[in-house]
Amino acid sequence: MHTDVQSFAVAHLLRRPAACRVGGFVVGFDPTTTSPYVNYATPVPGAAPTDADVTDLIAAFRTRGLLPRLEFAPDSAPAVEPALRRAGFTTEAVHEYLVCTPATLTVPGAAPEPGTAPAQGAAPEPAARVRVEAPVTDEDYVAIDTALSEAFGGEWAPSPEGAARLRRTEEGGGAVRFVRAEDGSCAGGALCSAPAEGTAELAGVGTLPGHRGRGIAAAVTAALAETLFARGARTVWLEYSGAGSRRVYERVGFRPGGTRMYLRHEG
Repeated sequence: MHTDVQSFAVAHLLRRPAACRVGGFVVGFDPTTTSPYVNYATPVPGAAPTDADVTDLIAAFRTRGLLPRLEFAPDSAPAVEPALRRAGFTTEAVHEYLVCTPATLTVPGAAPEPGTAPAQGAAPEPAARVRVEAPVTDEDYVAIDTALSEAFGGEWAPSPEGAARLRRTEEGGGAVRFVRAEDGSCAGGALCSAPAEGTAELAGVGTLPGHRGRGIAAAVTAALAETLFARGARTVWLEYSGAGSRRVYERVGFRPGGTRMYLRHEG
C-alpha cells in the first residue's frame, strides 16, 4: 500500500501554531520551544526552489533565533537537496522508515497466524501481554514527558510545555500511550500524530533502562498503530534508530518503506 510520507510531512507541519510557507517549503514553527526537532521545514512534493528561496528559508529561521533545519523524503522533490547543498546545508542524518498496515499489524501477546514464526534473531515476546494505557491526568502527561526524556538520554529536558504538547497530540486526533511502572510512574511510552494524507507518524518510542526487555516498546507501538487504524489511517509509519529497534517494529508488522533525509545549516 502506498504511503505518501512527504505529503503527510507538509500537512503535519501546517498544524504547528506558527506554521508558514517560504518558497516551496512549509516551516512548522512552535513558539513554545526552540527545539530544532520541533521547529523545522519540509518541501512540498515536486518543489524546485531557487537559491533566493533557500536564502529566504534560512532567514525565516535566523530571525527567530532558530537553527535552519529540514526533514524530507528526497525522492519526492529531487531538486531540493542540490539547492540546499549550494547554500551550505549539511547532512545531520539519513533514516529509513518502516510502514505498517492493518493487514501486517501483529499485536504482542496475540496468537500468531498459523504457520508463522518469529523473525530471525527476534527475542521472544513476554508470555503475558503488557498493559498499555492512554494518559488521563496532567500527572500522566508529566510522567510520560519525564520518562521519554530520560529514555532518550536527556536530548531534551522535561517541561510543562512538553507535557502540554503530548496532551495536544492526544486531544488533536493523534494518540499517546504508555505503560505504568510498579510505582505508578511511566516505564515507557510513545506517541502518534493525527492522520493526514491517509497515514500517521509514530514517534518517540522510549523505555526507561530499568524496564527494558519486557516488550514495552512493541506493546505501545502496536497499541498506537491499532488506535490510528481505528481512526481511519490506512498506514502508520516510523523511523528506527538501530537493528534492535528495527526488529521490535518488524515483529509488530512494520515493513521497509523508504528513506528520509535530515539537513541543517550551521553557518
